[in-house]
Order: sequence, then C-alpha cells, then structure tokens
Amino acid sequence: MAVETDFFSELDQFDRKILAALAEDGRLSITDLAARVGLSKTPCQIRFKRLISDGYIEGFKAVLNPSKMQLDHIAFVEVKLSDTREDALKSFNEAIKKIREVEECHMIAGRFDYLLKIRTRDIGRYRRVLGERISTLPHVANTSTNVAMETIKEGWDKFGSSLS
Repeated sequence: MAVETDFFSELDQFDRKILAALAEDGRLSITDLAARVGLSKTPCQIRFKRLISDGYIEGFKAVLNPSKMQLDHIAFVEVKLSDTREDALKSFNEAIKKIREVEECHMIAGRFDYLLKIRTRDIGRYRRVLGERISTLPHVANTSTNVAMETIKEGWDKFGSSLS
C-alpha cells in the first residue's frame, strides 16, 4: 500500500508504532506504550507529545457501544439543498451540528449535496428526527433515506499494517 506509506512518510517506525498502538488502545500508559513500541519511557513520551502537538493525535475518547444504549437504528440520508451558495452551505452546516442524532455529516460531490449518518432507537424516532428536524433545516429541498440492515464494519482502520 504505497499510498498509505507515503502519507506517513515523515513518520519513522516508532511514530507509526505509537499511533497504531494508541489507535488500538488509547488508555495505554506511557510505560506500557513504550514497552509495546520498543522505546524507553522518556523518548516515547517526547514522541507522544510531539504527535499530539503536530496534530497526528487529535484527542482521546471512549468508544461507546450503541447497542447497549439502544441506538441500533442507522439511517443514511441523502440531502439535496435548494441553494448551494456559500451562505446557504454555512447556514446548513451550523444547523446540522446541533442535531445530536446526526453521527456524521459529509458534503458530497454528486447528485445530492450531503450524506448524513443518523443513529436512533428505532424507525419511529428516526421519522420524527427527519420530519421535525432535518427536513426543516435551512435550504433543504428534499431527502432520501437508506436504512442499514446490518453493520459489517464501522470505524476507520486508521493504519492497518502500514504503521507497524
């Protein structure tokens, strides 16, 4: 995978190992991280802090289990806007960020303008979110929904084998 390797070309093998280890388990202590990547604690900590300050690590968070929280219904919504001038896009972007059920929002180059990933308890709750919140957002002309029947892979395998 030359493209992946080129993307991380400014990182050496230890930086890539640190990123891969943290992507797998963000709760590793510096001591455990250093042991896993083959460095002593101080050089590992220096690299860790540099990876944060250089923006390779954006933050740390808990990975929640949606099923445990009864958020098993996933819908992908194609949104077409009536106006795609910069002010309209900005208005839509700000409004969509306020809807907590919208897990992801991507501007798309294609037959529609945005693709949303929406997670709710069930189809009834989704229908309310779509009808009362999304359809009323600024400049929304129409929407089209695709419901996920099963999740096969979720989340980005950020590095695969290209970092280790």
